[in-house]
Amino acid sequence: MNLDETDRRILRVLQRRGRMSNADLSEAVHLSASACHRRVQRLEADGYIRDYVALLDTRRIGLPTTVFVEITLLRQADEVLEAFETAVARIPDVLECHLMAGTADYILKVVAEDTDDFARIHRQYLTRLPGVAQMQSSFALRTVCQTTALPV
Repeated sequence: MNLDETDRRILRVLQRRGRMSNADLSEAVHLSASACHRRVQRLEADGYIRDYVALLDTRRIGLPTTVFVEITLLRQADEVLEAFETAVARIPDVLECHLMAGTADYILKVVAEDTDDFARIHRQYLTRLPGVAQMQSSFALRTVCQTTALPV
């Protein structure tokens, strides 16, 4: 399915204001409520809209520290990659894990209460990940910009 401009308007609005009624959405994208509802259902069914979530404030939740962890594996055999990916997916403090091209094999985005909490996460989880040869952590000092909205 190709996205037309109306589909793109719907996706842009939903990405920024996902918690809204169909009536408000239809008004924002200049469609009738029934036509808007049909399009949203189609976008959901076709997988363009994957999920609806609430984005939480990390500071209010008590997890203001963001750490990016670069991980290099001992080797890149399929079984090593699979074992690592299975294990890292079980760590509750890891928000993102990306297989990389470049110097690191993976980059993790980890949230923590503070440096002591990150030390706990490091000791309890990260040092036990299978196949790790090297790990380097970088603490974010400040978030300059952050969005979940894709440019559609």
